[in-house]
Amino acid sequence: MGRLGAILLFVLLASGPAEAGAWLRDKDKGFTAVSATVFQGTHSGYAYKTSLYGEWGYRPKLTLGIDAEESYDLRGHALIFGRIPIADFETSGRLAAEFGVGAHHYGTRTWAMYKATLSYGKGIQSAWGNGWLAIDAALEYRSHAALVRKLDFTAGLSSGRRFDPLLQIETSHAPGHAFYWSVRPSVMIRGPGKGNTWVLGAERNAGHDTTGVKLAFWRDF
Repeated sequence: MGRLGAILLFVLLASGPAEAGAWLRDKDKGFTAVSATVFQGTHSGYAYKTSLYGEWGYRPKLTLGIDAEESYDLRGHALIFGRIPIADFETSGRLAAEFGVGAHHYGTRTWAMYKATLSYGKGIQSAWGNGWLAIDAALEYRSHAALVRKLDFTAGLSSGRRFDPLLQIETSHAPGHAFYWSVRPSVMIRGPGKGNTWVLGAERNAGHDTTGVKLAFWRDF
């Protein structure tokens, strides 16, 4: 565990998930998230992926942001995006659209990348406290590959307690490729200092035979 902990710390600091949704940031308010997920390798060593995400309320109806990810096999991407509101159904939820442009790379080769997302979000109430759920449907186009269709689901509690649960499910499919899925149950741990949250969880996906360990740090400012 000592070696695994050292690798987790290294990749967390080296880079960092996209925590998006239908909600926009208030003007001049921001959010950042860095995360790392480590899997036991099939032969020796560890496989990992890291991500960095940030968003900023540029205007009351425009949130700007960056989304970047890197993995151990030298694959990754970086996008800048803008999010705008589409509709507000009050207690029934809200819709927002997001448009991103950037690049995807494999090793030293790089291609253009574009992404369009329609997000639905809704506040929820339960016996364990208030929370939220979000559904994101996206089309992702990389200039060297087929169009990727994605559908993601996120639900969590925001009760104000020290510990709250979080569940993230991601799916994607591209013509000629196998269906991909990922499930991440986690615990959000509110740390010392206003706006600081640690996320500790596990990940199981279609690409690995083992369960990964995820560590993330979120900050509102």
